[in-house]
Amino acid sequence: MLTRRHFIQTGAATAAITATPVFSQDAATHVVPEEYMPRIVNISNDFAPGEIHVDPGAFALYWTLPEGQAIRYTVGIGRAGLYERGDFTIGAKKEWPSWTPTPDMIERNPGAYARFEDGMPGGPSNPLGARALYLFSPGIGDTFLRIHGTPQPWTIASAVSNGCVRLVNSHIGHLYEQVPIGARAVLH
Repeated sequence: MLTRRHFIQTGAATAAITATPVFSQDAATHVVPEEYMPRIVNISNDFAPGEIHVDPGAFALYWTLPEGQAIRYTVGIGRAGLYERGDFTIGAKKEWPSWTPTPDMIERNPGAYARFEDGMPGGPSNPLGARALYLFSPGIGDTFLRIHGTPQPWTIASAVSNGCVRLVNSHIGHLYEQVPIGARAVLH
């Protein structure tokens, strides 16, 4: 059963893993507010179980369960003009994924991203965090959009990313274990 204790324990484990000199003290000591903790909620829509639905206005990701329920996670989303709506499929899953900024990211902010144009290995300071779900689209394949963790847990519940959906590392760890390859993910 999903309980607050589970998330506290996995959060503590993630904090222990990620408490390295690369992190600021804020990341290692950040406490996720109670209202941002995952919780089981009733949903009124008739969504099929086993789907991800992201509500950007509420900074919420729902993993749908049977019988009109879902697990609600608080997320960070893409900044204005960078959030991309769509109906996607989970095409890949990776633990401690590597990261390479897209050419558009480098063009928008070369000072922040050009030094990573050859990629960054996975690890505690990687922008994709502990886990990533890769969003694919028919006819395109990998869209370069991700649902992923973050080494900056204070950024959830805000529009800060370059288009991806981000969760606290312990929360993406929990979601990652439930979501199979091929699952539907809708960014509303």
